[in-house]
Amino acid sequence: MLTVEELEAALPAMTRWRVPGGRNVDWAALEATLGTALPSDFRSLAEAYPILVVGDFLSVFVPRPGAEVSWASDARDDEILQDWYEMEDMEDYVPFPQPGGLISWATSNCGDVFYWKTSPADPDAWPVVVRKDNGDWNEFPVGVVEFLAGVYGHTIDVPGMPGSFSGDSPQVLGLSDRID
Repeated sequence: MLTVEELEAALPAMTRWRVPGGRNVDWAALEATLGTALPSDFRSLAEAYPILVVGDFLSVFVPRPGAEVSWASDARDDEILQDWYEMEDMEDYVPFPQPGGLISWATSNCGDVFYWKTSPADPDAWPVVVRKDNGDWNEFPVGVVEFLAGVYGHTIDVPGMPGSFSGDSPQVLGLSDRID
């Protein structure tokens, strides 16, 4: 499993948004509401960074301190995913909290959604699943940080994504942790 520092090497524009000393996410409250632990690489990313928007394309949604229960509730009650499931538009995937169900962690501005497949039991072994806006699904046997480092380091290709998806030097915007 790659570290946040290895992701920063592949995507150096993100480092200006690193929060010194961490963000103090209440993981116990979040995971109690969600009903599962989350991968340690994602927890490290969420402790180091606010919500990130990469290349004006990909939004990586990390929980905000003080809004952990809301983040977990949204992840459990993903209405769009449930609609796809009811329309039988998910290949062999199912929504969380079903065993092996999907939990979203990012979206693109084109309608692509990035998930974990919550199987096997160890969250650190959960693969990344991408549903492109055209309904195609791809699974990658890596965690979030390794996936992002691979995409922006040009070692992972997501078929069907626009050529500008990984870019050469994408800009990164960090969104505030303020809750209004």
